[in-house]
Amino acid sequence: MLRTLIGTLLVCLTAAHASAQDVLRVSTIPEEAASEQIRKFAPLVKYLERRLGMKVVFRPVSDYPAAVEALVNKQIELAWLGGLTFVQADIRSGGKVIPILQREEDTRFQSVFISKTGSGITQLTQLKGKTLTFGSPSSTSGHLMPRSYLLEAGIDPEKDLSKLAYSGAHDASIAAVVSGRVDAAAVDMTVWRKFVESKRVDTTQVNVFYETPSFYNYNWTIHADMPAELRAKIERAFLELSIDTPEGKEILGLARATRYIPTKAENYKGMEQAARNAGLIK
Repeated sequence: MLRTLIGTLLVCLTAAHASAQDVLRVSTIPEEAASEQIRKFAPLVKYLERRLGMKVVFRPVSDYPAAVEALVNKQIELAWLGGLTFVQADIRSGGKVIPILQREEDTRFQSVFISKTGSGITQLTQLKGKTLTFGSPSSTSGHLMPRSYLLEAGIDPEKDLSKLAYSGAHDASIAAVVSGRVDAAAVDMTVWRKFVESKRVDTTQVNVFYETPSFYNYNWTIHADMPAELRAKIERAFLELSIDTPEGKEILGLARATRYIPTKAENYKGMEQAARNAGLIK
């Protein structure tokens, strides 16, 4: 009886393990509404299923820290992270996460500061006494790097602004300026460009008054425990995406990318130092 019970238990555990290995769980930091994330990632999920020969599931999360925790705790296998959230995941996991791919654009990323055109704000120093929103506290392009350049300009966000807010996402930051709830916002340049190109914002009413210098940003990160064969297949699938095919053009277009290239943890050492200087990590 006992032998039968143990045998049944081992079969169940083996089946559960095999089932887990047959599914790739993917997530992203929530820069936009969940419905928009699902729309953007659907073609990629379909492509990866075909290339990897396994089921791929996209799992939206509620906020930036949730994406970090999900990867660190192996609730997902592949995550699209910003530079800062990668650094946070690296620290939280004790170096057990690995950035493997990034868009070519992520080697020279920028943030922008926006305001109403009639605000009179034309430079960072003029934000003193004004209201400003960042995105998520864990956002690289919506918080860390903009904060770093504000500090360089002699503006301490906590002391020199009349009000400091965190909208949680880039689209919400843009909406806050458009509606007049804040005087200015710091946002991801690619999100801003997408809003402009899709005419979701009127540039005669809201404009960019400052662009940051470039920095490394987003990447696809895996847990170090991922099997080497699966990692290689994922890397190949992304690296072979091309704007010259209808499928590749759609996936890369939704990702605001021209192509994916390899990346490595060393590219984010400067990001980690910037986060320490800004007091965002210890």
